[in-house]
Amino acid sequence: MGKILALALVIINLGAFAQDSLKVFNNTRNETTATGMKVLGGWGLANVAAGATGWSVSNGGQNRYFYEMTTIWGSINFAIAIPAYLNAKRQIGVAFTSSGSLAAQQKIEKIFLVNGALDVVYIGAGFYLDSRGSNNNNAQLKGYGLSVALQGAFLLMFDATMYRSQRGRGNKLRHFLEKNPVTFTGRSIGIGLHI
Repeated sequence: MGKILALALVIINLGAFAQDSLKVFNNTRNETTATGMKVLGGWGLANVAAGATGWSVSNGGQNRYFYEMTTIWGSINFAIAIPAYLNAKRQIGVAFTSSGSLAAQQKIEKIFLVNGALDVVYIGAGFYLDSRGSNNNNAQLKGYGLSVALQGAFLLMFDATMYRSQRGRGNKLRHFLEKNPVTFTGRSIGIGLHI
């Protein structure tokens, strides 16, 4: 009876350690996301300020359209960053199970990976618009195209950096879960066995 009790205490302690470690992984993921959203929001505000200023003082032509599109993209980036930041901050301290932690980690990695692919499309579309504007002597297409390409380039760097950071943490989480198959939720104990 004493050996069974000792084994149960060891399992509970291992499970509690695993839960604390999962909490650290989850909090770090959410803090990283929140920091990234501050960067994206700052970029958005800087683009709104620079774009609106340039737009208001330009005398038309390609520059006016460049600044107009920069203002629009800055507004969109800022509008995306605010709820994403608030959601990441709200998730800090939330208890996740092992499977919940892994699912949340895979979701954030996938978001930045898909966004990176979209950024490549933005860059291509921007250069396409610029080329069409040059061929048709269309200042609006040239201005919009250069702005979209610039925004796409920044977003590609941003999303690649965020993906790399989150993927690295995700690899650590996956390795941790392989090494620590015991989970403890406060109400139940689980042991995962790899066959």
